[in-house]
Amino acid sequence: MAPLYKKALVIGGTSGIGAALASKLVLNGTKVVVVGRRWKRLEAFVKTHGSDSSSAITFDITNLTGIQPFADTVIRSNPDLDCVIISAGVQRGFDFFQPETVNLSLLHDEITTNYTSAVYLTAAFLPHLKKEPHGNLVFINATLGLIPAMSRTPNYNATKAALHAFVMDVRYQLQDKGCPLHIVEVFPPAVQTELHDEDNQPDLVNGKEIGMPLTDFVDQMYDGLAKGSDQFAIGLGEDLFKEGGWEFQRGQMCDEARHYLNEALIDFVRT
Repeated sequence: MAPLYKKALVIGGTSGIGAALASKLVLNGTKVVVVGRRWKRLEAFVKTHGSDSSSAITFDITNLTGIQPFADTVIRSNPDLDCVIISAGVQRGFDFFQPETVNLSLLHDEITTNYTSAVYLTAAFLPHLKKEPHGNLVFINATLGLIPAMSRTPNYNATKAALHAFVMDVRYQLQDKGCPLHIVEVFPPAVQTELHDEDNQPDLVNGKEIGMPLTDFVDQMYDGLAKGSDQFAIGLGEDLFKEGGWEFQRGQMCDEARHYLNEALIDFVRT
């Protein structure tokens, strides 16, 4: 089987889903550039997989003003880059029944990490990816962005819902212009990663045991990416994207509403 991509940039590649997916890609022939804040982990990744197949860059995606220079450097050093995977994310519990306990600084950081940085990264890498005949932009979202069933993480759920709406509309914009860039959105269930670590979520106990084993998830995600779908879920949300499922129906409703709105606004929008 041919590699999924020539070279993939994996943002959030020091742990969890990002690190495991990066390893899976390398093992299947894709060259990978891993990005994260923790250099020792990045260095260990390159040592494990070899410098012929992997490289690493330290960068903190919450440094929003640094994203464009970061992207410019990456593209200049990796002109063969044909895939960007945005996997970085944080999850925090906030109890609004006790609003005095809500750390608004942490809440703001969660918005920046999970949503705002993804918007900045999209804007920074789109000019390059649009030129690629087989370009890919992959967002690792969360099923909680579709079904906000875990009420202890209201802000996390909201950031993921916002990301989904953003990705859908960017995909529509590019499709309307005939751009072949493949924009993919993956919706994981809970997965056994550091996302649920007690250092990050002190109200949890044995958080790393929550969810689907990481290796099982990444194997299924890789298969889903290989099938070429625009969006898919694994686990709890899987049926939502099947024909007749809630998210499938929402996609149809969006298509119909977009056609109506485009017609209704034709005399009001400058082209």
